[in-house]
Amino acid sequence: MIVDMIKVGSEWAMEHLTPSLVPCVSVSSCGLLSVVVTVVFTISFVLFYRRKQTLAPRHSKVFGRDGPDVIVIGSGVAGSAVATVLARDGRRVTVIERDMKEPDRIVGELLQPGGVRALAKLGLSDCIRDLDAHTIKGYVIHNMEEKTEVIVPYPKQEEENNMVSGSAFHHGRFIMALREQARREPHVTYIEGTASKLLEESGAVVGVQYKPKDSDQSLQIYAPLTFVVDGCFSKFRKELVKEQVKVTSHFVGLLMHHCPQKVSNHAELVLAHPSPVLVYQISSECTRVLVDVRGVMPKDIKEFLLTSICPQLPEHIQEPFADGVVNGRVRTMPNSFLPPSPLERPGVLVLGDAYNMRHPLTGGGMSVCLNDAVIWRELLRDIPDLSDYEAIIKALRVFHRRRKSNHSFVVNVLANALYELFAANNEHLVCMKKACFEYFQLGGQCIDGPVSLLSILNPKPHVLIGHFFAVALYAVYFVFRSEPFWALPRSVYRSCMILLSACQVILPLVWSETKTLLLP
Repeated sequence: MIVDMIKVGSEWAMEHLTPSLVPCVSVSSCGLLSVVVTVVFTISFVLFYRRKQTLAPRHSKVFGRDGPDVIVIGSGVAGSAVATVLARDGRRVTVIERDMKEPDRIVGELLQPGGVRALAKLGLSDCIRDLDAHTIKGYVIHNMEEKTEVIVPYPKQEEENNMVSGSAFHHGRFIMALREQARREPHVTYIEGTASKLLEESGAVVGVQYKPKDSDQSLQIYAPLTFVVDGCFSKFRKELVKEQVKVTSHFVGLLMHHCPQKVSNHAELVLAHPSPVLVYQISSECTRVLVDVRGVMPKDIKEFLLTSICPQLPEHIQEPFADGVVNGRVRTMPNSFLPPSPLERPGVLVLGDAYNMRHPLTGGGMSVCLNDAVIWRELLRDIPDLSDYEAIIKALRVFHRRRKSNHSFVVNVLANALYELFAANNEHLVCMKKACFEYFQLGGQCIDGPVSLLSILNPKPHVLIGHFFAVALYAVYFVFRSEPFWALPRSVYRSCMILLSACQVILPLVWSETKTLLLP
């Protein structure tokens, strides 16, 4: 049976998955890569389904009729959304949130079109309507070494007679709007306090111990299912997730006021040295700047921004940027990487940044967790009894597979792969970085394909793999074009090193996404 599935998948890949490349680049290699990806995914899914089923433990806990069906730890983007949609489906939900004040963060302010679409599926579109939010229709990428730029618009797709677009806003305003939606639901109860311990019985999580705000007394609450959604600094991650968080860099963030845009309603990505700078407007007056800093943070961060970063920025940004550094508030935030690897633990599920993180360069984090909420809402509708832990674990495996094919594989791999290219510090990846910019300038599918991935409108793994290696082959083409014929051996060596560097970037990321399907 497995052989037949591989054969069918390979034939389909050869017919449909060969990416479109420029005339100078052979498509045979990318076609072969598409076949390999299809085969790996086919084997992964078969092995995933054939794993030995885990028998859920039995416990004697009897949940009260007046108690909640679901406990949600954390009321950020994912927690608030899950609480609202489960309550609308008739579940009694209790949310435990440490602080109900409006949060103030420098990330979580850009929602890609795929996230806007997920918000609509959850019935939460109103949450971005009264925030003084700014519509995002694409990107302008600046190559500061050559003083050129390329406009990268979102793909033209009609959805309910409106062109698709993203949205940027103040993070805290969005969170408060989501919380307000949840609090309006009659089946939602909020507790302002700190969750301190997951309560267990016979190996299953049956509730949460917490301390209410302004109280030293520990209380307990019980429910058949608990969602842990307590963010990037999760308290419960160590006991619920296999992988460890890896900090790849830091974002240094500040706000600019009344900053002009190169192209209206477009975010701007500046390929500065040594790392990229992301700029996008979040309200009618404010524009967010995120400067990536890899390695050790400078001792005088404001001096670093003014002397090293400001001169590299496009002219229309330099003056507002300098004013924001001198007169504004400069803050930092770690950029973390956490592959999805949940433990199959009865009675508890993990979502959001507690479960999966990627570099925020592409702004895909909120879109991932909202699409995850869409999947869990559909899965839990088919499970009337949430204490049926065998059904929950089976649903968890379906969720883990479905999110990869729907969105998370592409967002996770693309974010970290693009960052490695745009913050490249070796000559071979620098060649790919230049080739990537030239690739976008070709237009057509060389823009539409990658941006359909970035916007999470067409998050297909084989499309991502195909375009990534198309860029690598385009870099090889430039190597042979720039070298004289007598330097052919050197050209071959440089080409091999470029392809090797490309594999060193993409293959570990692909493995981090697929190993949980391959390994029991």
